[in-house]
Amino acid sequence: MIEFIHPADDSEARLRAHLPAEADTVGLGAALAHALQPGLKVWLQGNLGSGKTTLTRGVLRALGHEGKVKSPTYTLIEPYSVSRLNLYHFDFYRFNSPDEYLDAGLDEYFAGGGVCLVEWPQKALPHLPPPDLEIFLQPEADGRRADIIGHTDAGQTCLNELAKALRGANPTPVPD
Repeated sequence: MIEFIHPADDSEARLRAHLPAEADTVGLGAALAHALQPGLKVWLQGNLGSGKTTLTRGVLRALGHEGKVKSPTYTLIEPYSVSRLNLYHFDFYRFNSPDEYLDAGLDEYFAGGGVCLVEWPQKALPHLPPPDLEIFLQPEADGRRADIIGHTDAGQTCLNELAKALRGANPTPVPD
């Protein structure tokens, strides 16, 4: 079930989706891939095993990547040049201090035109730039739930394109 929530004041549109199986999480990633634009910063939020890397795998597969997709827990970043995008997959889970983000020199990736998908972004705060799009994944009954929020104009545009891809053209807004 897909629910598009659009507040009356046009701020922070939201999308909620129930994902009963892992394949649905991969499918959400595939739909997201087609909505991504250069320069987007996407935060992936959720506990261990919530589906953040699975979602990223769906994005990368839809963009044509055929190799393995693993969480960059130890390498901090996995860069991909796929389709029309430079995509950078980050994982800050192992940070003991937010200053490790600065020490690693990762800020240059966020200043360019690549798409940045970030797992465990809170571990790099306050140094990490704010997200355009934020995706929360959490277990729910017979699968998981995805709550997606567009924080910026670019993020809301991406969210609208994602909603169209998931529900067909012209999704009906649901009042907040």
